[in-house]
Amino acid sequence: MKKINIGLLGLGNVGTGVYSIFQTNHDKISLSAQKELSIKKILVNNLNKDREVSVSPDTLTTSAKDLFNDPEIDIIVELLGGIHPAYDYIKEALKAKKHVVTANKAVIATYGRELIQIAIDNHVALRYEASVGGGIPIINTLSKPLSVNHFEEMIGIVNGTTNYILTQMTDYGLDYDEVLKAAQDKGFAEADPTSDVEGEDAAYKLSILISTAFGMEVPPASIPREGITKISKDDIEYASQFGYKIKLLATAKKSDDHLEFHVHPTLVPNTHPLASVSNEFNALFLKGNAVDELMLYGKGAGSLPTGSAVVGDIVEIAKIIGTNFDPTISIPENSGNLKPSGEGISKYYIHFRVEDKPGALGIISTAFGNNGISIETVMQRSRGEKYVPVIYILHDCTREQLNSTFDDISKDNTVKEVRSILRVEEY
Repeated sequence: MKKINIGLLGLGNVGTGVYSIFQTNHDKISLSAQKELSIKKILVNNLNKDREVSVSPDTLTTSAKDLFNDPEIDIIVELLGGIHPAYDYIKEALKAKKHVVTANKAVIATYGRELIQIAIDNHVALRYEASVGGGIPIINTLSKPLSVNHFEEMIGIVNGTTNYILTQMTDYGLDYDEVLKAAQDKGFAEADPTSDVEGEDAAYKLSILISTAFGMEVPPASIPREGITKISKDDIEYASQFGYKIKLLATAKKSDDHLEFHVHPTLVPNTHPLASVSNEFNALFLKGNAVDELMLYGKGAGSLPTGSAVVGDIVEIAKIIGTNFDPTISIPENSGNLKPSGEGISKYYIHFRVEDKPGALGIISTAFGNNGISIETVMQRSRGEKYVPVIYILHDCTREQLNSTFDDISKDNTVKEVRSILRVEEY
């Protein structure tokens, strides 16, 4: 049986998961690949650090050159995270004619097309299944079994940290800050959770999904996004009364010859499959012209689920080493000639704090009407305070229409503040 040697860049959370899977499932992995797979070298920062797995000191190195310059290493696995030096290492490995597997959504979202082209030029493989959805086979499913479809929409819960926080707020009536601290204590949230809770992580993943499903290059920075830090337990309670749950959604939808895309906290109907996705789980809801509706669901993070996707990519590459199969993947093409349009139109949930006096609701409703926005429903919750919560669910409109309405309302001191502006998903 031919031997395939692997070099790991990084032995952190996911790297430890990959190494553990190789230890526990080695025979299964080699049988699946029909080759003997072995981790030969691992790049680490500290040779003497205590680790969760037992690794021979001879396997560890602090020099990436020990992996790139070793002719016996066939596959480089990048698990460092962040853009630099990960991007530089992936590029160097591909140019050294090493196959590469990565879980790095930031690098793939930012430099994916460039790196795919380098892989093509050097006749090597670049795989990144674990960059979106952890252990859920999303990229493979979109690019292989479902590739015959013209996709109409893609709506995903692709960040486990935010979904865990929103689930805990929903199920137990807790405040955001309280749940965030608990999530950090349990390891579900980073010490600095900014990338997750502000929607950056989800934007990276949506950029990759758009490229894979629609063949359109959308830089993560171009994706309109908002995080969950302003969501209150009151918003969650009011949404529940209307029959919704609040989820952070990464969305891409076709509208004629345009593609709308954004990452926003959104009211999801309780009847929608995504409403039942809880805690650290991820899911991607799809509509294709052939497959119709489909949802992929599973654990979107964690050392073993993500490690499983990484090892799956390693096995797929190992299968074709030494064969006549072309290991490269093609650059997705925008076959529908779609044009980007950003947020597009949506139903909206608006939470005002309004002075409790006669005519207050009339002022707001008139402002909506003057800007061409129709109201689906309104709810007022009076608790005897001077300013009370007033909740509107609006029919489809643009964010520009909303902003114009808020400008008009601000001319009157009836509205103390606009507490929340959330999109509303229909099903």
